[in-house]
Amino acid sequence: MISISRLCCGTAETMDSLRYGGEKHKRPVVVWNMTRRCNLNCIHCYSSSQNIRYSNELTTDEGKKLISDLASFGSPVLLFSGGEPMIREDLPELAEFAVDQGMRVVLSTNGTLLTRELAYTFKKIGVSYVGVSVDGMEKTHDGFRGVKGAFDMTLKGIRICRDEGIKVGMRVTMNRKNVADIPALFELIETENIPRACFYHLVYSGRGSRLVNEDLSPDEKRRVLDLIMDKTMDMFNRGKPKEILTVDNHADGPYVYMRLLEEDPERAREAMSLLMVNEGNSSGSGIGCVSWDGEVHADQFWRGVSFGNVRERPFSKIWMDTSNELMFRLKDRKKYVKGRCADCRWLDICGGNFRARAEAVTGDIWAPDPACYLTEKEIAK
Repeated sequence: MISISRLCCGTAETMDSLRYGGEKHKRPVVVWNMTRRCNLNCIHCYSSSQNIRYSNELTTDEGKKLISDLASFGSPVLLFSGGEPMIREDLPELAEFAVDQGMRVVLSTNGTLLTRELAYTFKKIGVSYVGVSVDGMEKTHDGFRGVKGAFDMTLKGIRICRDEGIKVGMRVTMNRKNVADIPALFELIETENIPRACFYHLVYSGRGSRLVNEDLSPDEKRRVLDLIMDKTMDMFNRGKPKEILTVDNHADGPYVYMRLLEEDPERAREAMSLLMVNEGNSSGSGIGCVSWDGEVHADQFWRGVSFGNVRERPFSKIWMDTSNELMFRLKDRKKYVKGRCADCRWLDICGGNFRARAEAVTGDIWAPDPACYLTEKEIAK
């Protein structure tokens, strides 16, 4: 994650210890896709979820065993995701168990199933954050989600969390089908007093792999980053700061730095120091994923490779087993990336970007990420 608000405005944020502190380098943040089932049918769903019952999901007891291991291992954050995690009736029980084990709990949801009763429960439990997926304004969002009225239900869920005092934010996956809605989404952030928004770059995984041709071009990526930076700084300058991040394309870090270097060299120097600590992509080291069936992946998008199953070995043992060649290499990925990534001046703050995209397009895990939009001149040492 690239914190636009921190880099451009210097605002302090709750999760800075993970992005810019030593905590990031100890144990991974873990995404648990606790169910594959979902009540919507999103065209870009990385887990290809449907509204059907899937077999072989981890049980409540198996979930608690996983959580106990993660807590003992020192994983600081557990993100409950799906499919749609609200479909699982034991979500509050498992979230409370994780909080009681000392973990920060985050929920990733489409927001349509959030009720005041659930929000009250999550607030009482101590859930740290609820991220709600929003793909655009009403027409765009409903088109992405495959259900008419989804936008209204999602916005209602956001409002419920906000009114119950739970930190809530929007999660937007950017592509050509919704990029025109981004200015309106910033207006929504402000008018609805939504404290946080994450703008995700498209990852070619699951049904999202069908949208490769809808990914933003390099010029479009640059324009949208400028827009996000401009909107973030404008809100800050007007005394209405929001936490704004971009996710899943670590070329954003160098791009932000290069622009700041022209506009505010002092801010640019601080931004560079933060980016150096962050080190860019950390799939397989700083972040990991457990699927609904217990399989362990380097991140939630990269499902073609499993390192083992938590039903057979604890996550902690799987994660630290560097006898697996890929796991070994991911712990020090900069030695193995190829092509323009290997020769890039920004490798130390990008980490080689997304391996899942490289594999999806080229078949080579270590090839350059095709979504990098920096020019050859910009990356030259």
